[in-house]
Amino acid sequence: MTRRTTLNEPDAGPSPGTVRPSYTGAVYGSLLAASVVAGASTPGPYARLELVLLLLCTGVVFWAAHAYSTLVGELLPHRPLRWSAVGRVCAQEWPIVQAAVAPATAVAISPLLGLGLEGAAWLALGVAVVQQVAWAGAGIRRAGASRRAVVAAGAVNLALGLLIVAAKVAIQH
Repeated sequence: MTRRTTLNEPDAGPSPGTVRPSYTGAVYGSLLAASVVAGASTPGPYARLELVLLLLCTGVVFWAAHAYSTLVGELLPHRPLRWSAVGRVCAQEWPIVQAAVAPATAVAISPLLGLGLEGAAWLALGVAVVQQVAWAGAGIRRAGASRRAVVAAGAVNLALGLLIVAAKVAIQH
């Protein structure tokens, strides 16, 4: 995970080019992955493969959109665009893509667990919600928050994940 900073502040860190961990993108990406799984119900001849590709492609598209909007919205208005800044921003936003990998992997291995497509979707949704709560907790803990704040962040992220689960249940009925 990488640290998200505004691009107008000077680089700070242990050494030039080092990217500090941040969990914002992972939390966001987990929420995104859960939403994709909840909304995806296209039984086709390769439905499982389609869901894996949908998860990964959605993560990549949102990553590119975030990186582009950060570059255009925060950097370009203040100074000329440099490739080093593009690379830094792309690295900062990469956790959005990384967060799609675990749910996609869950779908891919679900046949080994004897799960059908619906079971695979529920497994992926569960993985996405669990990692969302974990990333949020890890991020706030790393920031030095109290145990109480970590628990509160976990509860809020669990509630967000459960809202997506409720939406999936409502859509299927």
